[in-house]
Amino acid sequence: MPLPAPDVPASQRLALDCRTLLDHRIGKGVCGCCGALRPRYKRLVDNIFPEDPEDGLVKANMEKLTFYALSAPEKLDRIGAYLSERLSRDVARHRYGYVCIAMEALDQLLMACHCQSINLFVESFLKMVRKLLESDKPSLQILGTNSFVKFANIEEDTPSYHRSYDFFVSRFSEMCHSSFEDPDIRTKIRMAGIKGLQGVVRKTVNDELQANIWDPQHMDKIVPSLLFNLQSGVRTESRSPSPLQASEKEKESPVELTERCFRELLGRAAYGNIKNAVTPVLMHLDNHSLWEGKTFAVRCFKIIMYSIQSQHSHLVIQQLLGHLDANSKTSATVRAGIVEVLLEAAAIAASGSVGPTVLEVFNTLLRQLRLSVDYELTGSYDGSTNIGTKIIKAHEERQLQEAVIRTIGSFANTLPTYQRSEVMLFIMGKIPVPGIHPALTSIGSGPEVTRMIQVMLLKSLVQVTAGFQTTNMLTALPSSFLEPLLSFSLTEDPELRLLILQILLSLIDRHDNTAKFSDISIISDISVLKLKVDKCSRQDNLFMKKHGQQLYRHIYLGCKEPSSGGQHYESLFALLGLLSVELANEEVVVDLIRLALALQDLALSTDEALPVYNRCAVHAIAAAYLNLICQLTTVPAFCQHIHEVIEVRQKERSYLLPEDVFIDNPKLPSSLEKVEGDVLFLQSKITEVLGGSGYNTDRLATPYVPQYTDEDRLSKRKSIGETISLQVEVESRNSPEKEERTPAEEITFETLKNAIVDSVGMEEQERERRRQVVEKFQKAPFEEIAAHCGARATLLQSKLNQIFEITIRPPPSPSGTISSGYGQSQSRSVPLYEMKFPDLCVY
Repeated sequence: MPLPAPDVPASQRLALDCRTLLDHRIGKGVCGCCGALRPRYKRLVDNIFPEDPEDGLVKANMEKLTFYALSAPEKLDRIGAYLSERLSRDVARHRYGYVCIAMEALDQLLMACHCQSINLFVESFLKMVRKLLESDKPSLQILGTNSFVKFANIEEDTPSYHRSYDFFVSRFSEMCHSSFEDPDIRTKIRMAGIKGLQGVVRKTVNDELQANIWDPQHMDKIVPSLLFNLQSGVRTESRSPSPLQASEKEKESPVELTERCFRELLGRAAYGNIKNAVTPVLMHLDNHSLWEGKTFAVRCFKIIMYSIQSQHSHLVIQQLLGHLDANSKTSATVRAGIVEVLLEAAAIAASGSVGPTVLEVFNTLLRQLRLSVDYELTGSYDGSTNIGTKIIKAHEERQLQEAVIRTIGSFANTLPTYQRSEVMLFIMGKIPVPGIHPALTSIGSGPEVTRMIQVMLLKSLVQVTAGFQTTNMLTALPSSFLEPLLSFSLTEDPELRLLILQILLSLIDRHDNTAKFSDISIISDISVLKLKVDKCSRQDNLFMKKHGQQLYRHIYLGCKEPSSGGQHYESLFALLGLLSVELANEEVVVDLIRLALALQDLALSTDEALPVYNRCAVHAIAAAYLNLICQLTTVPAFCQHIHEVIEVRQKERSYLLPEDVFIDNPKLPSSLEKVEGDVLFLQSKITEVLGGSGYNTDRLATPYVPQYTDEDRLSKRKSIGETISLQVEVESRNSPEKEERTPAEEITFETLKNAIVDSVGMEEQERERRRQVVEKFQKAPFEEIAAHCGARATLLQSKLNQIFEITIRPPPSPSGTISSGYGQSQSRSVPLYEMKFPDLCVY
């Protein structure tokens, strides 16, 4: 039932009706006293609109309206509501000229007013912007966007608790994907959408009272919209981390505007927001298959790495690693694209930006390397060859493997020395060794898989050790790393041995001298090499004292391998040269000369089944190295002897010199016979001339004999596992504590089987003995048990008495001395337990 209307005088009711009528009409048609009945703010608003909208805003009246709004800020909300009402009416009637005037007036009022009542006015403003964005007219959408951007640049004095920008995020994202027919208008709409998203970010990113713009529901709209426009434009890749030098014309392109907006968004991201900003990027690249092309993915993450704060770089890298793990069974091209992005990200990131989980980064990359090897050899992702499984292309997997290895090296280059040493140890522990680390091998993997993984991990070590420099070799290269590495160098596989030599060269070279030894030749004056030689430090001396003999042994055995080729001998010569200039003291020089002479004897020996090429190559290495070391020692007589032998070889046996051996088609004899006389370096002569210069003649006169056993000479080492077990046995034999022990017997399958059976039998005997003892104490009479315990006590007492009798000391006081018949004092033997001590000495 409606309530009765209050009694209102007729005159007042007439005035209210007129006022209501006039509120819905334009004030220009009102004249006389009726216009005075309208509120002042409405009259001021009506006055800013000209009769012809083409004349634009009436500036004088606009100034009056602005002054009124500043003088009476409580009227701002009514001004905004009235402007909103007029704008809605004009939009419905297609009076777009008045719409533009209304928005211009709103913009000026926003820029001028910063009072506490601005919030209510803003609500009316956003309502009008929303009305324009909902329109189908591109011009109105662009107009609304421009007004919103101006509003976004205003810093409000008072916070807003209830304002929402969800509609604007959705609408601007939709405009970024505009598919308008006219390309020019489509470009304008997309640019308006990008500017609108930029305005939303600016308005909300620093306002804690607003809905979090970093929430996934917002980022999943903003980031793909930006990437869509970034991808659609065709332009050259940015050559600098900031587009400030771009031309004005280029700045107006959607691509450049998108990049600028994307950089601004990422630059404002805090630590906890990086994940929400990067995840949509990964999803966009996945959904549109953009990893395979690599170019766009690399460009996106270059923008990300350059834009975020440097201390947050490791978060991006960790997300990429996680995404790589999640795509471990996708095609090799996709995984290679992710790895290439990782490579670029590591190159951009500052030193140490890998973050606290350094080893986890390398663990992920090594795991991907292992999976790729398995996929390549098995031909499928699930290890089977059933119909329906995706066939893997071997060449794509190899490209992925090379990309992973390069990425490992790139990450290692960002680490300090101590962390790089940890990574080297970590990778060394990952190398599968059959029989030693069976858990490291893949399920169902065979020798070929194991060998491939060994090669890939050693290539990774080559990348990690590249450029490695340390002042203290002893701490940077501990035994736990060097000993397995040197053991691996004894494998029969030539490729593995060559990789080991490259690693050793990188570790020892601290002054970039390796390249100067790359060409094996007889140089009359080594000053042309410009070698960098520093005095050997105390740490270097300790390092060579601890590991020198191992290095000499492996150089010797490396030269002895029949499968060694030209690259192996070049690396071995470079290793000898580096030891001479990097870690040599007087004792090391003597040992290296003995080693070179031992290599000459090796090439002369008929017991070793070395081909002619290998014999000539070993002769050439010995000659080239002795020519180098004699000039480094600067002993004239030593240099004279070496040069005389080299001159004889040049005349009579040129195939014993490196210039005729290490070439593409060496001319070698069919066999080496009667290599003697003046073409050989004489140990006695070298000992004589160096002894006169203060070198240890006893050590020089002793031929070098490597520490190896018959197994080294007779057995063929088929795997790294056999090599390590062999070296363990050799070291145990040659250790000082066990010199008197007989040689260890050969361990075969039968030996292990018998040991297991014997251990089982011993356990059964021990168990039976324990059962008998328990049974005896449970069932035997008390007298028998007491007699048994008494016998044991008597036996214990007798042993104690023997010990006390042996432990005899002279008495501690003069009263315990007696005189002998010759006038000499003699100590009386008194057991310790019978001595009488003063009371002051007892407590």
